Amino acid sequence: MKEVLIATNNQGKAKDFETLFKPFGVQVLTLNDIEGNIDVEETGTTFEENAILKAETVANLLGKIVIADDSGLEIDALDGAPGVYSARYAGLEKNDDANIDKVLGELAKTPEEARIARFRCVLAVAGPGIETETFSGSCEGIIHSKRQGTNGFGYDPIFYLPEQKRTMAELSPEEKSAISHRGAALSKLKSKLPQYMEGDQ
Repeated sequence: MKEVLIATNNQGKAKDFETLFKPFGVQVLTLNDIEGNIDVEETGTTFEENAILKAETVANLLGKIVIADDSGLEIDALDGAPGVYSARYAGLEKNDDANIDKVLGELAKTPEEARIARFRCVLAVAGPGIETETFSGSCEGIIHSKRQGTNGFGYDPIFYLPEQKRTMAELSPEEKSAISHRGAALSKLKSKLPQYMEGDQ
């Protein structure tokens, strides 16, 4: 079975990628599967900058083709926040519940029709002998006034999808991968995947 290394320590993202790559017969490895502690500081101001930074840093360290993801939530009523700070919006500890509480608090007086938001994802692929490329995707929704659902991670319990009449956290992993920002980005990467896998023999 082919392997792909995702430059993340986030178990939630790892599960998303496992679901996304399953149809390709690809085993997903993350930084948790690599010896040593690799932690790339995200100093970029955009999802693209951070994704490229992570992919190229880890690819150079390991000499392997690496896919890095930077993604987050953009809320129009908050001028695009939390954006690249999504994981640490409520503090450096990366606490999902605290992040959700902060968003709900900031939107407490915002009517539902003005709670428009999107999840955005940028995937960067880097490695020996290839030019770094990025692939982006987004998923539109509304910020719900309360948590619903127990699947997923991050802001999924308050990200309401009008067409589905459910939050992201109420979808199965397969349903989520079919419509998610990460799934949309990966679908763009899909045509290049055999080429990357071949080059990583």
